[in-house]
Amino acid sequence: MPASGRRTMKFKPGQEFAAELLGTAVLILFGCGVVAMVTLFPSSPPVPGEVVKGGYTNVSLAWGLAVVMGIYVAGTISGAHLNPAVTLALAATGRFPWRKLPHYVAGQLIGAFLGAATVYGVYFSKWVLADPGLENTAGVFATFPAVPGFWPGFVDQVVGTALLLGVILAIGDKLNYPQGAPFAPLVVGLLVVAIGMSFGGMHGYAINPARDLGPRLFSVVAGFKNNGFTGSTVWIVPVIGPLVGGVVGAVIYDAFIGKALKQAHALHGEVHGMDPSHQE
Repeated sequence: MPASGRRTMKFKPGQEFAAELLGTAVLILFGCGVVAMVTLFPSSPPVPGEVVKGGYTNVSLAWGLAVVMGIYVAGTISGAHLNPAVTLALAATGRFPWRKLPHYVAGQLIGAFLGAATVYGVYFSKWVLADPGLENTAGVFATFPAVPGFWPGFVDQVVGTALLLGVILAIGDKLNYPQGAPFAPLVVGLLVVAIGMSFGGMHGYAINPARDLGPRLFSVVAGFKNNGFTGSTVWIVPVIGPLVGGVVGAVIYDAFIGKALKQAHALHGEVHGMDPSHQE
């Protein structure tokens, strides 16, 4: 999401790359950090629906807050995409230049990898006690399907990411909600909480290829077994599904909301939904 004042400033590709890297690393530090917390430090005996020490409620809330923090870190410089599905959807709908896509996505993937590595380093001394063979905890870093097969998870990821992009565009479109910018990071974070609570069960609501692939690749490098990448095709769904879903959500928003708003404001000479990072 863009931050206020970004229109008047231009940044170099290296600066945008660094902002996406650091913002995505912050996202993963908080996001994978909370999953490590609830996985490695469960209540004993287990408490159904526990909230204090762990549980899905904590995971959903912390991932939403992770998005908020990542947006504040990177928003002014890069627009805080933090997600290849966001970058692709904005480019596909004319809000973002295609030439910037490679360094944005590279920053996101590297940032996610480094964020995961840092989480592992912080929790390492507990990890070797809880799962010394690294056989059962790859799920701290990556998502896995609840139902076998490609299509159930794919549909889930398309729908979840379409919701993500459609609502992000609604929040960020000044023709739709002119006063929304100061609260946009918080509202986007709440959006991620809502998606997690409503659609998290089928495939862990990755809704972000970098969020899943970067940490998953770290789990492979670190020697985690059952990682969904080595000898498996599980990793494909949370990469392809969000990329498709993001474009679908953006196209639906433009067709049914954005186009109508643009037409209604055409006489006033206002600009429709342009991502501020789209500068020549």
